[in-house]
Amino acid sequence: MPFTDLLRVTVLLTAGEATVLALITVLAANRSDDTLTLAVAAGWWLIAAMIGLQLGRPSRVRESVSSSLARAKTATSLPSESPNRIALKRLWPIAVTAVLAGGLGIFLPGVAAIASGYALLVSLAWRYREPAVQAIEERDGVRFFVLPGSALKPIELTRTPGLGRDRMPPGHPPPPPPG
Repeated sequence: MPFTDLLRVTVLLTAGEATVLALITVLAANRSDDTLTLAVAAGWWLIAAMIGLQLGRPSRVRESVSSSLARAKTATSLPSESPNRIALKRLWPIAVTAVLAGGLGIFLPGVAAIASGYALLVSLAWRYREPAVQAIEERDGVRFFVLPGSALKPIELTRTPGLGRDRMPPGHPPPPPPG
């Protein structure tokens, strides 16, 4: 699975989790007229959004993805496991936390509120990782792929030659046509 795709799916899933858990919080708190939970949740969501925006700054993104990309081993073939299976093995904790927090949030809206804020924070903090990796791939003419592994272990990547190696640098004339 391309690393950029995994990053994109992670951001979308966490954003969706944040939205659903916020909805559960509002509905459950409204059902019991719990205005204190709603006020605290709104404050937490605002704080989480500010932290996520701060952690997701482009300069911080470069630092966070550089170590993973630097550890990538060069390979000439793609991982044999299907991209869907790799994504499922890597992203199952997002689904588990969403289901647990959502289930508990029906009865305890504060649980869903806290989990929603955390998912919002992660989604905002990771929103620029995919474009950063994509820019590096285009610059270096490589592609990064996720190797199969557990979500409980650090991600392992492989680097393969990309399609950009045949491009001429700006300012160079195109090669003459064959024949």
